[in-house]
Amino acid sequence: MGDTMTEETWGRARNELLKTVGKNNFVTWIEPLQLNGVADGIARFDAPTKFMRDWVSRNFAEHIRRELANAGLVVERVDIRVTELRPIPARALAQPKPVRAARATDDAELPGAPLDARFTFDSFVVGKPNELAHAAARRVAEGGPVTFNPLFLYGGVGLGKTHLMHAIAHELQNRRPELRVLYLSAEQFMYRFVQALRERQIMDFKELFRSVDVLMVDDVQFIAGKDSTQEEFFHTFNALVDQGKQIVISADRAPGEIKDLEERIKSRLQCGLVVDLHPTDYELRLGILQTKAETYRGQYSGLKLADGVLEFLAHRITTNVRVLEGALTRLFAFASLVGREITLDLAQECLVDILRASDRKVSIEEIQRKVAEHYNVRLSDLIGPKRVRTIARPRQIAMYLAKQMTTRSLPEIGRRFGGRDHTTIMHGIRKVEELKGDDRQMAEDIDLLRRLLEA
Repeated sequence: MGDTMTEETWGRARNELLKTVGKNNFVTWIEPLQLNGVADGIARFDAPTKFMRDWVSRNFAEHIRRELANAGLVVERVDIRVTELRPIPARALAQPKPVRAARATDDAELPGAPLDARFTFDSFVVGKPNELAHAAARRVAEGGPVTFNPLFLYGGVGLGKTHLMHAIAHELQNRRPELRVLYLSAEQFMYRFVQALRERQIMDFKELFRSVDVLMVDDVQFIAGKDSTQEEFFHTFNALVDQGKQIVISADRAPGEIKDLEERIKSRLQCGLVVDLHPTDYELRLGILQTKAETYRGQYSGLKLADGVLEFLAHRITTNVRVLEGALTRLFAFASLVGREITLDLAQECLVDILRASDRKVSIEEIQRKVAEHYNVRLSDLIGPKRVRTIARPRQIAMYLAKQMTTRSLPEIGRRFGGRDHTTIMHGIRKVEELKGDDRQMAEDIDLLRRLLEA
């Protein structure tokens, strides 16, 4: 296959990768790669840094191989080497622009990430689980004096963290266009830092990140364990706070729960307002579906939606808003293609895989393993007879989660906890219910464990 055809094939594969890995990952990790040729079943790429080579090889090589194969190239392995690629111009590092939705052609030149036009406050459905996070985000988006710094948003996948981050940036762009707002993922911060080191542009990097008015960093848990990046992030954070500049951070868990994050950074992150986006409840899920359905009614004119379908989906798909919205998108598209009314029967036929996945049952054994791992106790001790507090409390939390997240009876749960009597299980559950209202750490532990088990 000639070079031109190989490049065209790589172009098609890149388009598919953009869909499968997401825009942020694509811009940060796939776009900088240069295809160097395909021979003997090996696709060879050039990457700008050793760090990038290692990260892509570990996390995206199989994605790349699969999409190349789907596009028509016989590829058994992806090989990435480090070579000199075009650096980010110093002017691009030294002159930050207000964050904006960028064209694909200039993403690589911009210090920040492009915004998703769909993620605005108008499209964010507010309910009890997210009302505090929404109110805090709105306050920051007003662009007035900094009232809490940083604003730290955390929660599980698909609960709205990134949506709120983008909404803040959009609103600031409209209200205060003169402000320099920089939004990017923690991975992009890390990549820019490593690239600046390689290009010996570290002073430009420092000037850029310390001269913005609002710094927004998504998925900050990704810098945990990366010592040099953590160091630079800490100094950037302090410099901006000292200048009275606003910082907005998101993560998948509370600052204190991020493993391998330096204690001084945890302390700094906790000094502002830390807000949890709780798992969705039925009312919020139904509200999201109703809002989305109104949009689709305009797109698919004449398509009928039977009573009870949205309620059915809100009951059955409970863990992830993205999955919930994706299910409705598929349902409307399918009904339009086959020319049928959207009924319960059609929903069950069209969404059988999503509904089956949503029905995944958490086992008592899974709960015990996760709790033992979280509290760093032996599984045998958790189930065994030891009554010391450091083991008894995690054991009671595991009992509580077993009752909340499984359909097992109290006697069945007792048997899985070393043959304990059902009254012992009942006592443990009641104890946790009494304590978690006043013990914030326990409540956060339970919430985190529930999210991990539902993921």
